[in-house]
Amino acid sequence: MKYSYEFKKDPFGDLGIILPEEICLFSDFIENIATVEQVDEYIEYIEKVLNGTYEDFEIELNATSVLIKKDVTIVENFYTIEEPHENTIETKQFIELLLVWRDKIPEIFKG
Repeated sequence: MKYSYEFKKDPFGDLGIILPEEICLFSDFIENIATVEQVDEYIEYIEKVLNGTYEDFEIELNATSVLIKKDVTIVENFYTIEEPHENTIETKQFIELLLVWRDKIPEIFKG
């Protein structure tokens, strides 16, 4: 993994992922993924972009969307007041972040 990350609980006890400033908006997207199956579905879409089945693919969640391209993935947060409103990461690094979150989901959402 090229980027550092850590997990931190917010004041409500929810676990989030803290990312470097240059990719911080990806945490807004990732933290909205609640199931291993959802991560697997997104990884399938990314793999279809990487293997050329799709030219690109967009996933929209509550406040964010990601546009997955072969080389880079762009996240946009629709509701941030301060800039940046977008961050970019290498698509293969995006997969790695999703896999990190996937491994943490059972702990985050146990209950």
